[in-house]
Amino acid sequence: MKIKIWFLELRPQFLILSVVLPFLGTSIAWYYYDAFHLGYALLAFVGLLLAHISVNVLNDYFDYRSGIDLETKRTPFSGGSGVLPVGLLRPRQVFWLGLASFLLAIPIGIFFVIVSGLALLPLLLVAAVFIFLYTPFILKTRWPEWAAGLGLGTLPILGFYFIQTGDYNLPVVVIASIPSGILVHNLLLLNEFPDTEADRKAGRKTLPITMGKAKASIVYSVLTVMVYLWIIGGVVAGQMPAFSLIALLTLPFAIKAIQGARKHQEMARLVPAMANNVLVVLLTQLLLGIGYILAGVFSNFS
Repeated sequence: MKIKIWFLELRPQFLILSVVLPFLGTSIAWYYYDAFHLGYALLAFVGLLLAHISVNVLNDYFDYRSGIDLETKRTPFSGGSGVLPVGLLRPRQVFWLGLASFLLAIPIGIFFVIVSGLALLPLLLVAAVFIFLYTPFILKTRWPEWAAGLGLGTLPILGFYFIQTGDYNLPVVVIASIPSGILVHNLLLLNEFPDTEADRKAGRKTLPITMGKAKASIVYSVLTVMVYLWIIGGVVAGQMPAFSLIALLTLPFAIKAIQGARKHQEMARLVPAMANNVLVVLLTQLLLGIGYILAGVFSNFS
């Protein structure tokens, strides 16, 4: 039973993102460089997973200490794990779990800086800053969602690419990583809607607070559409392979998410929108990765 509680504290439903990101970043590297080191891919995945666990757990700790978790209306996609408010674990235990996860990720990062190159170090340092400052500091600045999009969207794609190739291959990899940044930004944005009142009391300045939910829903909608336009534009400009268009298959989920976001006043519409948003975030990146693999396979046959 204790193991199950610790597992729930990790918020495993969100950790799927740490599977999709390595797949996409590694797929891009294989397409451009025909480079694939399975050991590096798996070790880097473990490092990202540990970092993601650290973010989730420390967020839970700081939210409990600030009192947010005692006032939020939990949904399957927001409101924390719920472990601390009901006393299943002590705050100190949760804090040390988050810190331990972060510390375990450090040797993995050092290893890749040594074997892949020093150019990876700035990326890792920025990610480390985001892990510790996101909940206690960044969330109290205007428009904090950009940090999540960058730290758990764009940067991991660049990192996994660099680990496989030892290069960033600008600008094509940056262009390929932008959809991930937008998608993760929107994952946080829509999940913040149910927590607005509790977040406001804690001094947070998320977009639903600073501009209101109505305008924030428009921002969410515009950015969601931008993901698909970006992919189409990348293909037309020759910066992304044509098979990337397979990611457009998630458009029906995106439309449902946008429709629900526009009806954010109704929880019966908002929660399904959040579910569709999760599908958009995960499946779009998964399909992009498959698109890069298909492009690489067909180019080898041509």
